[in-house]
Amino acid sequence: MAIEAWMPREPGQMHRNRFRNGGIDQKIGGHMQAYFGVAIVTLLASLVCFGMGAMVARTHAKTGILAPTMTGDPLLERTIRGHLNTLEWIPIFLPSMWLFAIYWSPLWAAALGSLWIVGRIIYFIGYRAAAQKRFPGFFIQVCATFALLLGALGRIIYLMATAT
Repeated sequence: MAIEAWMPREPGQMHRNRFRNGGIDQKIGGHMQAYFGVAIVTLLASLVCFGMGAMVARTHAKTGILAPTMTGDPLLERTIRGHLNTLEWIPIFLPSMWLFAIYWSPLWAAALGSLWIVGRIIYFIGYRAAAQKRFPGFFIQVCATFALLLGALGRIIYLMATAT
């Protein structure tokens, strides 16, 4: 199809065409529909990080230890550590999930990504209660992350090796 066939002839025409009948036009970005679940999981992971950050702020206020001080109360220290550890895993988790979605399955990537979020929440709640209670959530998110990471890596290597 020639590019002129879908080029807008007036301002806003492309926008109206793309969202005609409540869905994305198949000629312009329709393939992105497969990734809606992965996009939602990405945004939910961001909200989880934001929520943990808000909990750190509340814990600062509750303990009377104002930022930038990060020590002095075990609950505050565990809350900060739980939040920071989640932030440390985000650069491993997100690319793994998106590459798994691209090279394997967006549905399975979203499911494993959702499992990661559940694991991080369990981890955070457990860590705030006691450092020893963080392990079940950590195990859940590690399994989800490595399924995504190794699945994406294995598929990419396979496709490279079999490319003609």
